[in-house]
Amino acid sequence: MTRLVVVTAGLSNPSSTRILADRLAAASTAALEAGGLAVEVEVVELRDLAHAITDNLLTGFPAGALADAVASVAAADAVIAVTPVFSASYSGLFKSFFDVLEPDTLDGKPVLLAATAGTARHSLVLEHALRPLFSYLHAAPLPTAVFAAAEDFGSPGLGDRVERAAGELADAVLRQPRLRAADPFEDVTPFEELLGA
Repeated sequence: MTRLVVVTAGLSNPSSTRILADRLAAASTAALEAGGLAVEVEVVELRDLAHAITDNLLTGFPAGALADAVASVAAADAVIAVTPVFSASYSGLFKSFFDVLEPDTLDGKPVLLAATAGTARHSLVLEHALRPLFSYLHAAPLPTAVFAAAEDFGSPGLGDRVERAAGELADAVLRQPRLRAADPFEDVTPFEELLGA
């Protein structure tokens, strides 16, 4: 089972950030399934973890639902990370969540980066803020990152970017050797044969 974890930092409910996250998750799931993988998707909604994230920053220990979210990201085969843009960068809540992860949590993990904002003027946040953050965390950010301004929703251009990024995520996951074998024990001789039964 391929684990895909979606981390979304929208503050309102519903939010354009969550809408974009859901579109990316659906397209990525379809691309992974087309590659022959079964997919389990988990969404980590950071707005529900805001108090726990602050507590973790103060104590150094995740608890409850935050501990579960951290464990999910650590166990994921790939991550979709989506943030709203505040003051020309990712949100503080988004950054704080990734601050509480252990240093090697994202090592080599494919990450699809995405952001939302009210205007296209903020589109460079993907390259000037998000990509450096995830490179620092030793993740493997995909070449295509997805930005959506308010006017992009419903446009074919956004759909094309979503599909391209989802295809890159599927390719990155399929290249991971540990996911290629359907059964890790397929080459193991059954116990009965060893006994000559």
